[in-house]
Amino acid sequence: MRILLFLLTNAAVLLLISLIFNVLGLSSYLQQQGVNLDLNALLIMSAVIGMSGSFISLVISKWMAKQSMGVHVIEQPANSSEKWLLETVRRQAQQNDIGMPEVGIFDAPEPNAFATGMSKNSALVAVSTGLLQTMNADEVEAVLGHEMSHVTNGDMVTLGLIQGVVNTFVYFFASIAGHLIDRALFRSDDSRGGYGPAYFITQMVAQVLLSILATMIVMWFSRWREFRADAGGARLAGRQKMIGALRALERAHDHRDLPGEFSAFGINGRMAYGLQKLFMSHPPLEERIAALENAR
Repeated sequence: MRILLFLLTNAAVLLLISLIFNVLGLSSYLQQQGVNLDLNALLIMSAVIGMSGSFISLVISKWMAKQSMGVHVIEQPANSSEKWLLETVRRQAQQNDIGMPEVGIFDAPEPNAFATGMSKNSALVAVSTGLLQTMNADEVEAVLGHEMSHVTNGDMVTLGLIQGVVNTFVYFFASIAGHLIDRALFRSDDSRGGYGPAYFITQMVAQVLLSILATMIVMWFSRWREFRADAGGARLAGRQKMIGALRALERAHDHRDLPGEFSAFGINGRMAYGLQKLFMSHPPLEERIAALENAR
């Protein structure tokens, strides 16, 4: 239902943007510049290109996590630690009124955990061996609460679809820029489907530049939902336990991201300074701790 509603919302956004372009006369302007371009068709094509990659990544996210991270899914607990993990996640799933996710462990020395999956009732929550070795039970419980809050909030779906939306507009505006520059420099004939080298060069350069801006937008949302997941973890496990878990992460010297798309769903992220902060998937730990301490 979340996916359906978001896709319907995106369709409404695309329709609104199309109407705005028509009201502002963008099509007429492009025609005056010698660009015979169907903006509605380009917008639809851009949406297909931009959304398909994110949707496919979402569909195969659990399989990719298991393969790339070497996640061992706990089906029958082999020891008391695995049994405790399953029982804790089951209790938190019941508290949040969602389906029981798969629970796994992956081999990594740094303390981390992540959640992924197509929906909140079919998710995967995994913790690293480093996290189990360096944190006590209260802190691990809070980390699990944080990840379960990501699942409950549907953050995997929402972040993937937001990425798809920004990808749509990156491709759309990069294509328009390519057409404009190509006509200005090479006067290629649209009626014959001609494209000069300036089109391809400009489109690639524009995609790179616009992707940087798009990444900043996506990472801003990622940082915002980390605060919300921390609040959810505090609700499930207790505020002091959540603060204790974040302080344990703060004491750890290794703040490397998880690989690829899973970095945004880990409890821990890399440190950054200056302009690099705009590309962080996680807020600084001290800010997350302060937010919990100041929460009412």
